[in-house]
Amino acid sequence: MPYLAVCSLARIADTARRHAPSHMLTVISGDPDVQRPESVEPDHHLRLAMNDVFRDVPGLVTPAEDHVRAIIDFGRNWDRTAPMLIHCFAGVSRSTASAYMIALALNPDLDAMMAARLLRLRSSTATPNPKLVAIADDVLGRGGAMVDAIRSIGRGADCFEGAPFVFPVSDDHAGQF
Repeated sequence: MPYLAVCSLARIADTARRHAPSHMLTVISGDPDVQRPESVEPDHHLRLAMNDVFRDVPGLVTPAEDHVRAIIDFGRNWDRTAPMLIHCFAGVSRSTASAYMIALALNPDLDAMMAARLLRLRSSTATPNPKLVAIADDVLGRGGAMVDAIRSIGRGADCFEGAPFVFPVSDDHAGQF
């Protein structure tokens, strides 16, 4: 069963040892040192620079449609023979939004509310970036369902860093969600 392993920057090594991912998505601001696990080939690592903001702020990189399309394309091009590791700085907002949008992009019939509830079950701290979710909702033609679903699960528990978790992705999603 393919799945997404979601974590913070600080937990990449531990998460990679546990899950041996073939692909890695980095959604982070600035230029921190990101150690790519040995199991991930360089061309299977996508790094996107954006800040964890939901509106334009001078000097910061607001998540945009090109970011979302790159994340969705990366997810769709993942062969799903091994897990994908997704991380941001804290493992709370950009990474959880990315996991949510990839799951829905790979499973177009998947109910957005069901996926959001599973996200909350898997992570008490997940607080998906609302800008990323809104753009993905438009790109995937979900008619506001993704935005409404994420809004319905509310903000996750306050934390400095989210605990790593896995989020299932399957062509036969009925048994996973």
